[in-house]
Amino acid sequence: MANPYVDIFRVPGAAAFSAAGFLARLPFAMVTVGIVTMLSQTTGSYGLAGAVAATFAVTNSLVSPAVSRFVDRHGQARVLIPATAISVAAFAGLLASTRLGGPEWLLFVFALVAGLMPSMAAMVRARWTEIYRGTPSLHTAFAFESVLDEVTYMVGSVVSIGLSLSLFPEAGPLAATIILAVGTALFVAQRSTEPPVHPVATTAGGSAIRIPSVRTIAITLGAIGTIFGTAEVSVIAYSEALGDKGAASFVLAGYAFGSLLVGVVYGLLRLRMPLSRQLLVAVGIVTLTTIPPLLVDSIPALGLALFLAGAAISPTFIAAFGLIERLVPSASLTEGITWGMTGIGLGLAVGSIGSGFVIDTFGAQNGFWISVAAGVVALATITIGLRTLEAPAAGDNAAAVA
Repeated sequence: MANPYVDIFRVPGAAAFSAAGFLARLPFAMVTVGIVTMLSQTTGSYGLAGAVAATFAVTNSLVSPAVSRFVDRHGQARVLIPATAISVAAFAGLLASTRLGGPEWLLFVFALVAGLMPSMAAMVRARWTEIYRGTPSLHTAFAFESVLDEVTYMVGSVVSIGLSLSLFPEAGPLAATIILAVGTALFVAQRSTEPPVHPVATTAGGSAIRIPSVRTIAITLGAIGTIFGTAEVSVIAYSEALGDKGAASFVLAGYAFGSLLVGVVYGLLRLRMPLSRQLLVAVGIVTLTTIPPLLVDSIPALGLALFLAGAAISPTFIAAFGLIERLVPSASLTEGITWGMTGIGLGLAVGSIGSGFVIDTFGAQNGFWISVAAGVVALATITIGLRTLEAPAAGDNAAAVA
């Protein structure tokens, strides 16, 4: 029996750009949790650590759609190289400032500039879409990339936290900075699969965020991102409160592993239920699984609760980005995907800041209440905006609906 995951790599260059893309987006999973781990060790404040991490996440979320729009107009190689170079330099400044005990405001400045880091997950999905638009293989490719997202989250959190705790506080973010530079260079080198540049005239309709379906998905994923941001900060803090801060990396890895397992299976399915309904069901499950972390009182129980909570994450991402591919014109596809990633990034910021404040004020475990609130917002958004996701496909993506 043919394996759909093997089949998608039969196109020349597919394996190369996917592998390079995996490496290039690994730093995003390392940076946010790495900043929290680094600064919580060097300053003793989860509030400051969460705020600096959120500054990077918010800036990246607001700037990356513009970067992706430039990519749609000028090509990946011409835009990714300078954007990544600036981001790498800013991360180096953040590490140096932390190491040398610079003023707190300087940490925020470097985190702000580092936010120029491109959305590599969007770049990879744009390449898959160019290859498999309008075919069932695109669902499999998106499922594979969502699984890789979870692998990056799993590996990134373990490596970043582990390096910072076992070597020196800046070790995790330092590794992320090096990987970002190398991974992006390797990705850009894969020129044969780079999507074609669309003339400026074809993008005259304005930003993709003006499309109602993109707004619905971006807000929903923003709430999902808030759950992520809360998990990163709260798991570290609660693990420390339970007496084993180092276990946080494995708890977060289990969170991603739960999503990975379900994502692999989901990518093989050809469900008859419309993607919009699949997204609604997935978000409903995500909302329900935000409650158990508030009820556990040990590291193993926390790990199990987070593992189960990860079960609906991959289906949520696969359905959400599949809908964007169907409803956004090709000339704005990279930007449309990036708005989805932007929602996640902004949510990460809200989760980091919110949970950091709650933890400092009310205690470590109470940080998970932010996840519960975010789950309710996600479910309400997708329910209210469901009609926008059932609209006909946009323009040249109409074939993808079949």
